[in-house]
Amino acid sequence: MSYPPLSGLPINSDTLSELQKNLSGLNPLQTAWLSGYLWARSQQMEAPAAASAPAATAPGTPQQASPVLILSASQTGNARRVAQSLQDKLKAAGVASVLKNTGDYKSRQLASERLVLIIASTQGDGEPPEEALTLHKALFGKKPPDVKALQFAVLGLGDSSYPDFCQAGKDFDSRLAELGAQRLFERVDCDLDYQATADEWVEKTVGWLVEHESRNTEATAATGSVSALVNEPQVHAQIYTREKPFTATILTNQKITSRDSLKDVRHLEFDLADSGIRYQPGDALGVWFRNDPALAESILSSTGIDGAEKVTLADGNSLAVRDALVHRLEITQNTPAFVKGYAQITQDKALLELVADSKALQEYITDTPIDVVLRRVPKVLTAQQLCGLLRPLTPRLYSIASAQEEVGDEVHITVALVQYEQDAKQYQGGASGYLNRRVQAGDEVEIFIESSANFRLPEDAQTSVIMIGAGTGIAPFRAFMQKRDAEDHQGSNWLIFGNQSFKDDFLYQLEWQQLAKSQRLSRYSFAWSRDQQEKVYVQHKLLQEGQQLWQWLQKGAHLYVCGDASRMAKDVEAALLAVISREGGLSADDADAYLDELRESHRYQRDVY
Repeated sequence: MSYPPLSGLPINSDTLSELQKNLSGLNPLQTAWLSGYLWARSQQMEAPAAASAPAATAPGTPQQASPVLILSASQTGNARRVAQSLQDKLKAAGVASVLKNTGDYKSRQLASERLVLIIASTQGDGEPPEEALTLHKALFGKKPPDVKALQFAVLGLGDSSYPDFCQAGKDFDSRLAELGAQRLFERVDCDLDYQATADEWVEKTVGWLVEHESRNTEATAATGSVSALVNEPQVHAQIYTREKPFTATILTNQKITSRDSLKDVRHLEFDLADSGIRYQPGDALGVWFRNDPALAESILSSTGIDGAEKVTLADGNSLAVRDALVHRLEITQNTPAFVKGYAQITQDKALLELVADSKALQEYITDTPIDVVLRRVPKVLTAQQLCGLLRPLTPRLYSIASAQEEVGDEVHITVALVQYEQDAKQYQGGASGYLNRRVQAGDEVEIFIESSANFRLPEDAQTSVIMIGAGTGIAPFRAFMQKRDAEDHQGSNWLIFGNQSFKDDFLYQLEWQQLAKSQRLSRYSFAWSRDQQEKVYVQHKLLQEGQQLWQWLQKGAHLYVCGDASRMAKDVEAALLAVISREGGLSADDADAYLDELRESHRYQRDVY
């Protein structure tokens, strides 16, 4: 690019040289946006007298507009990553945006928004992520925000092996339209292999906004110099991520239930030395597991496939089908897509009738592993056919059971083995079988940290906490107490924990007893469901000790729940509402509103799965 001679320009040579250097990396779209930015900036620098009157707008100049709001409703981090990618691309295109996770967004503010893009995952039985519960309830409540002036678009993330696939995204999309908001374009739903579909939606969304949105220069004015605007990083890089995990050595793999227990629960410790990885209590550890080679061989046998045959996966990589089944494809969790696809290939009458009934199909995939489907209806397949029926392997997330203030360059997790029998054959969960049975101390595992901003200890070390967990749901509370003990937090701590048997299933028993002896653990309540004729669960303890629970809440305690989402968490919430209503003298609606206020102020946080 050539520039006019310096003579007569109101700028010195050094400034021009710096400007030319920074402009050299701009594409045409960025150059066009920057010209509008500089023009608007020049108007802001006019003489004070001119500022007192309405400024004339140059023909064709973009008008100021509030930034686009991007709302991330994430449970495992996928929706958050897509939302960050969207913001990065909007920034590069010169469209001003604000990214918020729904846990930090006040639902009443939606009435004042102009344009919102929602990326929402779904958990459990079609429920929104934990951080999005308040917004979801506000939209579906008796007095929803007025959103008639709002424009919106929704991307849903989910798992098609569950009946209410992408239900949270569907809920946000349909409810906003029902309340009068204007849908920019139709909702898109993504399965577990979401990346390609999400990328396409992001590109479409950015393209629409570049075409229709005025660029908001005011929102980016605080970034300062042209150099800052041009050179600001577009990627929020971490040392190790889901896509680039850290290879950690297992230091300990120890069973922490007794030999008589009905459960096999393991405590695992990983070495993080020289990784630079940092985490906080409340975060999760992502584990890239490997499938059972014996299961892969059974699948190959049923389909008559030579394990050495090469296949090409969706990402374009080619490898032996045996390696694909062990390292790259999901073979432990059945899906509707697998059964439907296999029914079409085999033309098996029973399978074809099954896939025509969505409810029956859902029950079938819940109870019938992929290996069982193939053994009951054997069919010779090509290696490529088989791989086309299977979805990519995805990592599993585990609540971290340690605090770095206590353990240094280590990270600990608590894993319960999933195991069951089908057609006289034993099966195990993909990740839990790998961690509990197929790896040991000295082995290497690929891991990464998944941050969880909405499951955090109070910032004030004087604040009391109530921790409610069942089974392996005790893991993050071990991390909480390690941090509070290491940093000498003065807030009181109450553990309410449930499992089957005191003798066989009291996870980390000696540690909790020591914390109680030192009075770091101020109060504890245990529910051993099988130690007496009548089963007792944590929700029963809440109801029994409701008066003390209410007193703690009234004094500002934070409330945490960790455990199974489908049953335990729902039963606990019902008990909490009953206690709040009874002890606070509140109606059912007012008790619900009280709990919502706790959630919105981050005093009620859940880590449920």
